[in-house]
Amino acid sequence: MAETSNIIFEDRFTVETVDKDGKKFDRVSRITAPSHNLNMALTLDIANELYPLAVREQFTLAIARSLIPEELENGDADGADGDGEGGVKKIKRELWRSDDQGLAKDYDYVMYGKIYKFDDSAQGDNQTTAYFSFGGLLMALRGSYRHLASVVVGENVYLLMRK
Repeated sequence: MAETSNIIFEDRFTVETVDKDGKKFDRVSRITAPSHNLNMALTLDIANELYPLAVREQFTLAIARSLIPEELENGDADGADGDGEGGVKKIKRELWRSDDQGLAKDYDYVMYGKIYKFDDSAQGDNQTTAYFSFGGLLMALRGSYRHLASVVVGENVYLLMRK
């Protein structure tokens, strides 16, 4: 898996199809891809002008709760957490345009979105599908519920990809 618990899913995939049901939008492609290690099936909408993928191309996909490395999130290294003046707890905020991109610096394509649904019907034994939305770009990740145990409906997450 990964070096930080902020990453709740990670695997390598190979693109199987691109726009198999036809092209619906000019700048968006829908890809399907099986995973290499965890026997997962991915359907993902991507901005094809920003991150083009072709059939048989391989990529790593990770889902993370935060881009801040765990050691900074749990510690007081940046002074952003802990008690502020008068005992008021300071709130840590992620700045997506900050110089330190955290986990994102190791990836080529990053999206922020929400897990909006789980469906474990009609998938067979121990199979589930997690549905994500990244500003209208959708993702469905199907496979063993064990690999999706850390995924929580309603949680905001980052999708990170690299070739």
